[in-house]
Amino acid sequence: MPSHDVMPNMELYQPVQVEDALAIADRLAERGWLVGGGQDTYGWLKDRAKSADALIDLSAIESLRGIRETADGIEIGALTTLTEVASSDLVRGSFSLLADAAGKVASPQIRNIGTLGGNVSQDVRCWYYRRGLSCYRAGGNLCYADTPQGMNREHALFDQSRCVAAGASDTAPALVALDASMVIQNMSGERVVSAQDFFVGPANDIENTTILRPGDILTAVRIPSTWANADFYWEKVADRNVWDFSLVNVAAAFKVSGGEIQDSRIVVGAVQTTPRRLTDVENAIRGSSRSAETAESVKEMATAGARTLAHNGFKVPLMQNLVKRAISA
Repeated sequence: MPSHDVMPNMELYQPVQVEDALAIADRLAERGWLVGGGQDTYGWLKDRAKSADALIDLSAIESLRGIRETADGIEIGALTTLTEVASSDLVRGSFSLLADAAGKVASPQIRNIGTLGGNVSQDVRCWYYRRGLSCYRAGGNLCYADTPQGMNREHALFDQSRCVAAGASDTAPALVALDASMVIQNMSGERVVSAQDFFVGPANDIENTTILRPGDILTAVRIPSTWANADFYWEKVADRNVWDFSLVNVAAAFKVSGGEIQDSRIVVGAVQTTPRRLTDVENAIRGSSRSAETAESVKEMATAGARTLAHNGFKVPLMQNLVKRAISA
């Protein structure tokens, strides 16, 4: 039997050009594991819950770093660190919602290493899954968290198709709220998908949290000027202010004119595997003021359809209150 006291043998590739990384990823397919900052990767490998024949370290590809102005907004390289996103004048100037979200991820040390691409691509944090148990997401036939005895305090309220794990990314809801697009490359070329379509729930794909497949590399995130300088609101509630993942978070953008909400995007994280956009709430508040009265009138609409588990019922009023705070500012 292989020893768990030492790491298994793995090949290591360290390309410096995107083209080389794509060729290696295409050749290795499912045998390869892409590494950016490695904050999620090395946890999996250290705990022996997953393994790979080869690691493809992207950190030396400088073209995947940096924040650039474009003709219609900004483009952020997937390897740009969360610290760089949070402190960027370009991001803070027009899209402070993303800067606020990036600045609340984990701890300063992790933000210095962790990348935007890695944060949106990370796997769910359900401890049963992470311990290597054969749950639905791992190819088994049981959800250990969705039982009366299950430890499910941090788990999902919605979209619970066999798996009830909740998404862990803080930047994902902000990108959906900003109508961002994700740039994906493989050997066949480049494709651009909306952030909303980038994330996938268990009803569509129980083994993955994004549409990325072997051979794909997320190379950049593009944010259009559509929501530049809107009225933004970001808030994260976690057990601790540093390091912890969200219990619930909210990212919201409002276009207000004459005291009335002309348009909005309200997205909640950590309540299902994917960021949850509240389109019914957005439609209901259009033409209303950003007031406590408006917020109170839609709070129950925000959580319509929620199914609580044995220990996560507190997330319903928490989510309602975060949405109320976002609307009433």
